[in-house]
Amino acid sequence: MATSRRARITSPSGRIGVVATIRDVAARAGVSVATVSRALNGIGPIRGDTSKRVAAAARALKYVPHAAARSLSIRRSHTLGVLLPDVHGEFFSEVIRGIDLAARQRGYHILVSSSHNDAQEMAAVLRALRGRVDGLVAMSPDTEAGSISRALTADIPVVLLNSAATGRATIRIDNYTGARSMTDHLIALGHSDIAFITGPERNADAAERLRGYRSALGVGPSARRPHIEVPGDFTENAGYRAVSAILAMTPRPTAIFAANDAMAIGTLGALREAGLELPAGMALAGFDDIPMSRYLTPPLTTVRVDIAEMGRRAVEYLIDSLENTGGVNQKRREVIATTLVVRESCGAHMPQRRPAAVRTNRSQES
Repeated sequence: MATSRRARITSPSGRIGVVATIRDVAARAGVSVATVSRALNGIGPIRGDTSKRVAAAARALKYVPHAAARSLSIRRSHTLGVLLPDVHGEFFSEVIRGIDLAARQRGYHILVSSSHNDAQEMAAVLRALRGRVDGLVAMSPDTEAGSISRALTADIPVVLLNSAATGRATIRIDNYTGARSMTDHLIALGHSDIAFITGPERNADAAERLRGYRSALGVGPSARRPHIEVPGDFTENAGYRAVSAILAMTPRPTAIFAANDAMAIGTLGALREAGLELPAGMALAGFDDIPMSRYLTPPLTTVRVDIAEMGRRAVEYLIDSLENTGGVNQKRREVIATTLVVRESCGAHMPQRRPAAVRTNRSQES
C-alpha cells in the first residue's frame, strides 16, 4: 500500500520546518531584513530589481508576514477609534453602523467609546486609545469647541463629526437648512403658532436647528409669527415633559416641532395621554429620521439625515488619508444635506383661523 509523505521546507539557515521567516527571505534574496520589510510593506525607497528579488524569494518560501510584527514595523494597527457623546439610542446606533460597515469593507476594526459629554472623560478615552488606533472618528457637538481641541493631540489623525471645533477635518449636518425647511413646511400648512422643543444648551446641532426655526419665523419686533421655545435635551422624556407647558399656552399652538425624533416620540406619547389625536388635534414634526420614525402611528414627519452615511464618509476619508497621503487635511469641511420627509403626523392644510396678536421670543420652562 502506498504511503503519503508531507513535504518539508529546508530554510537557507539549515532549519527544517513548515514556516519560513523574514530572515529566510532575506538570506535567499541576498538582502537585509530591513530591506525585505520595506519591499513587502511598500514603504521607503527601494530599487525595482531588489523588490522583484525579494518578492520572488517570499513566493518560493511561501512566506506569510506575521500580522502583529508587521503592525509594529509599519506602526499600523488597522484599527480606528470611535468617540461619541453617547452610545444609547437609534441616532448613535446608526452612526456606529455606518462607521462599522465602511471600516470592515476596508479591512479595519473599530474601538467604540463614549465621552458622556464630559471633557475629563473625553481626555481619558483619548489617552487610552493613543497608540492602539491608526486614526479617530470623534463626535463632539459641544459649542465649547475648546474641550475637544485641548484633548486631541497632533499625533493621531482625526475626523470630527458635528463639531464646532476648528483646525480639524469636519463632517457636519446642515442643521440650519433642515430646521428652516421644516418650519417653512408647517407655516405653508397654515400653522401660525408653532412650538419648538429645543435641544440641550451648548450643543452645536441644537443651536443650528433653533437658528433655522427662528429664521423661518422672522426675527426681532417685526417677526410675523411668535417664537414659542420650550427647553429640551434630545431625550424622549424631555419631549414628554414639554407637552404640559405647550398645552397650557393661550392661544395653544397648533403644531409642535421637536429638535430631534427622540423628543418627538416622547411628545407623541404625552399628546395621546392628553386625548389629542395627530394630526387633527396637533401637528407634530421631528428631526433626524431615525428608523423608528416611519413606524410610529401616525408615521412622523421629520427632517431626514443620512446618519449612517455620515459615519461611512468619515471612515472613508480617514482611511484614504491614512493610506494615500499619510495625513488628514485639517482644513477639510464637508456638509451632509438634509431632506424634508412628509408623513401623516402633520396632515394637510389646516383651516384658517383669526390671526392672533404677534408675540415674539416666548419661551416656557418644562
